[in-house]
Amino acid sequence: MDLKQAMAFLHQTSWMGSRLGLERISNFLHGLGDPQNALKFVHIAGTNGKGSTAAMLEAVLRAAGYRTGLYTSPHLLRFNERIRVNGEEITDAELISLSEELVPYVDATEEKPTEFELVTALAFLHFQKCGCDIVVLEVGLGGRLDATNAISACELAVITNIDFDHTEVLGDTLTKIAREKAGIIKMHTSVLLSDQTEEATEAVAAVCEALEAPLTVTDAASLLPLTAGMDGQRFHYRARKDLHLSLLGAYQLRNAATALDAADILREKGWNIPEEAIYEGLQNAVWPGRFEVLSHAPAVVVDGAHNPDGVRSLVESLDLYFAGRKMTVVTGVMADKDYETIISELAPYAKRFIAVTPDNKRALPSTRYKEMIENVFGGEVIDGKTIKNGLSIALKLSTADDAILVCGSLYMVGEAREFFGKH
Repeated sequence: MDLKQAMAFLHQTSWMGSRLGLERISNFLHGLGDPQNALKFVHIAGTNGKGSTAAMLEAVLRAAGYRTGLYTSPHLLRFNERIRVNGEEITDAELISLSEELVPYVDATEEKPTEFELVTALAFLHFQKCGCDIVVLEVGLGGRLDATNAISACELAVITNIDFDHTEVLGDTLTKIAREKAGIIKMHTSVLLSDQTEEATEAVAAVCEALEAPLTVTDAASLLPLTAGMDGQRFHYRARKDLHLSLLGAYQLRNAATALDAADILREKGWNIPEEAIYEGLQNAVWPGRFEVLSHAPAVVVDGAHNPDGVRSLVESLDLYFAGRKMTVVTGVMADKDYETIISELAPYAKRFIAVTPDNKRALPSTRYKEMIENVFGGEVIDGKTIKNGLSIALKLSTADDAILVCGSLYMVGEAREFFGKH
């Protein structure tokens, strides 16, 4: 088996169109010897912020000397990004070897696993073989019925900000969505919830009470921003002073607060995390595609925001870093997203819009997106067709003093980064 064959094997089914449920993945993992039972986990669910929070916490744990695993999705450019050990992506050779190992188990399984279930099982095998001390595990979709929830226990369940997304699967109210996210909570498991709406908080708290799971909520009132620039931001949180975060975006401070509280809860559970590891890990954390500066003169920022809450957080950062400046907005969306809200949130910040079609079968065609933008925005709207073509147009129309924003979908981020030589 070569890499192309391994990828074809893993991509046999589309996890976005999968049947949610834990029976298939549990049976499949049992056939593999339940590799997940040999691992310790921090399980992270949420609508927005879970990937950034996972990256920060993993960096802290690695700085503390632990051998870490990190499982996230989707990838931005290379599939290997999804599975990391000590910050290093799984190699092509490892992907091939593990895929070959999984083939006979898939062949022997009557009800075949979905793509995401297959990849999750592969990740668990990889983390077990690598001897990871702790794995930071990001939920794919929802929580309760997500394949990652096949784990029987975790050191800590973390739930980041909850908002409307995937409502056709998770429910049409914040209470319903929060209950699905809270499905990762196990009996007596420590739970950390990012500070958020009363409705979502009450739903999670009710699940914690029923499962006798101790709940901690981050303290937004003690989060004090100090400075913010293109090289990072400094802030105080609780008793910690002058923390430095390399990631940009006002919303990343809230994610950092969640990662800090997570580290403190793990400390209370016996994990040895020195104070210097917390400062070092936070400063060194890397998470591409979230208010990431790709170029200067003109300034080009890419952000994977793709739902109303994510876009509201994005415009909060635009107010912080680009106050009073109008931008060329290169944007593409998935057809199942609330793109009308996305457009209306971004319109006050736009000099012009360039609509593009992300490279994904669920993408809204740029021609249709252009029409939707024109219904809301009175200025210039261009059909850029592809991401690369849209970026080329944006650069031609910009001077060195202008700013370009690339946003609307995580599926745009990888191609945008590649366009500007970020690999």
